[in-house]
Amino acid sequence: MISKEIRKQFPILDQEVNGKPLVYLDSAATSQKPISVIETLDHYYKNDNSNVHRGVHTLGTRATDSYEGAREKVRRFINASSTEEVVFLRGTTTAINTIASSYGKVNVGEGDEIVITPMEHHSNIIPWQQLAKQTGATLKYIPLQEDGTIDLSDVENTITEHTKIVSIMHVSNVLGTINPIKEIAKIAHKNGAVMVVDGAQAAPHMHVDVRDLDCDFYAFSAHKMCGPTGIGVMYGKKKLLENMEPVEFGGEMIDFVGLYESTWKDLPWKFEGGTPIIAGAIGMGAAIDFLEQIGRDEIEKIEHELVEYAMERMSAVEGLKIFGPKKRAGLVTFNIDDVHPHDVATVLDAEGVAVRAGHHCAQPLMKWLNVTATARASFYIYNTKEDVDALVDGLKTTKEYFGHVF
Repeated sequence: MISKEIRKQFPILDQEVNGKPLVYLDSAATSQKPISVIETLDHYYKNDNSNVHRGVHTLGTRATDSYEGAREKVRRFINASSTEEVVFLRGTTTAINTIASSYGKVNVGEGDEIVITPMEHHSNIIPWQQLAKQTGATLKYIPLQEDGTIDLSDVENTITEHTKIVSIMHVSNVLGTINPIKEIAKIAHKNGAVMVVDGAQAAPHMHVDVRDLDCDFYAFSAHKMCGPTGIGVMYGKKKLLENMEPVEFGGEMIDFVGLYESTWKDLPWKFEGGTPIIAGAIGMGAAIDFLEQIGRDEIEKIEHELVEYAMERMSAVEGLKIFGPKKRAGLVTFNIDDVHPHDVATVLDAEGVAVRAGHHCAQPLMKWLNVTATARASFYIYNTKEDVDALVDGLKTTKEYFGHVF
């Protein structure tokens, strides 16, 4: 399928905003949903809605089969060794917090080090700040190059034998930087540290093979990959997950409960306390089916062509500055001289073009860039070069408007 054919699968895109055809360029915040995912959720609630694992009746069996079937789809999607390594949680944020709370508090102590980068999303900074405060560990940052990339020599110099956890985003949600996770994981392991990866901006857009990367944990969310909100995955190597304690306790995750002691279910269910996110998981499975039908090689090709075209066209706009490296994932973060990013986004919205403006949950990176905020256009499989043209036309309108104002 080419982008225009793919676009037809997304009913929300067939509308006008402010009298203009909708151009949705905010997929790094959340992607739109194809009709197949919407219909899967509709079918589940109309035909199969039931709690899972607990009942022997037909609806319960169907719901359980679909829920666990989705787990197997995730396993194949990231090439995990077993479904025991695939834990359904609310999303990337919950997954990283779970790793910090469960693995971190037991394995990190005073004098130990946690290593991250200044480009991280707040969800991959704050849990480690809190863990460092609670344990007396030191939080260290790998410095960035001028273009917002990581040099492996800096990784070597930052990670030491005292480092217990290295946690880095696979793809930057601001710069589009694609980080060398496999190489960083080797350095982490050489020093006895575990490798945690925030894959929220990578899993929807490129091949992710957790065994090839040799990461110890990998977190990502369904809503950025054509799936529903409120569901995501914590992948962890089995040997690590087996030695971790749950962070939520209650129904579903127990094996035996006594008056004073309780035991937990096997992996992965011991981390899925309470009624799980059943419809969300099933919807995530449908999203994976949709992406696999297109093919991840084709997804990467579509996005590469779009971002190359966008970089070329946007670079020609006078007074527009693009942040990040030339080789990047499918997003462009930028500012226009003397125009606040929120004003840029407001004018673009009037033209039917949806972009994100603000600090993108990356305030330390904004400080590093020496800005308070930026605007960001992010692309996905349903976008076309015509969408880029509409963006550039909107940027020219923005410049003209504020040129007259000031």
